[in-house]
Amino acid sequence: MKKTALITGATSGIGRATAHEFAKHGISLILCGRRQDRLDTIKNALERQTDVYTLNFDVRDKEAVFDAINTLPEAFKSIDILINNAGNAHGLDPIQDGSLDDWDAMMDINVKGLLYVSKAVIPIMTQKESGHIINIGSSAGKEVYPKGNVYCASKHAVIAITDGMRIDLNPYGIKVTAINPGLVETEFSQVRFKGNALADNVYKGYKALQAEDIAEIIQFAISRPSHVNIADLLVFPTAQANSVTVKKEL
Repeated sequence: MKKTALITGATSGIGRATAHEFAKHGISLILCGRRQDRLDTIKNALERQTDVYTLNFDVRDKEAVFDAINTLPEAFKSIDILINNAGNAHGLDPIQDGSLDDWDAMMDINVKGLLYVSKAVIPIMTQKESGHIINIGSSAGKEVYPKGNVYCASKHAVIAITDGMRIDLNPYGIKVTAINPGLVETEFSQVRFKGNALADNVYKGYKALQAEDIAEIIQFAISRPSHVNIADLLVFPTAQANSVTVKKEL
């Protein structure tokens, strides 16, 4: 039976790679993002492989989230897989120098946005007593590193929410997974460093994870037999041992 997946943050990075990976397996796609032009480009590229529908909204906007998901056409209403991928990191400042705007952006997107989308989709899954929710966390949700403060807090929250979901949704047979990548070469650092030249050095001297690596892991997780749930997964590039230990070639 053909499944339907909703992916947030589908316009770039892990979200876009996951859309391409799912399309290979014939999964119907609901692609969500803030940039309609990018959504259209991805839709055009993938609709030869599978059915694709796009939703243009910001996960921080509670009303927009519910309005968008509640207006899905009949063919896309029965969501089987939710990939809560939308997330961001803003700034890399010690706590005393941190920007309130940066803090708000990280908590609003990484935590509240994930909750809003989940709240809109979970009733669909509880009603049919099946489904799979994958929350994209981070190695920053496993440990705190210097100047990571609020970003790490937001990703610790993702893991706590994921664990809570798994408990509360257990009676409904819904799988819940946290996938926590280390260094992945995406637009992430451009956002974090706000276009600063420092962003160009983040992935130099070693081979970082690629968005496609995480997409393949997500596909593996959703394709396990019904009695198997990968609850929590931490993945680093080989060069990375923890958040601050990376083997770089000079």
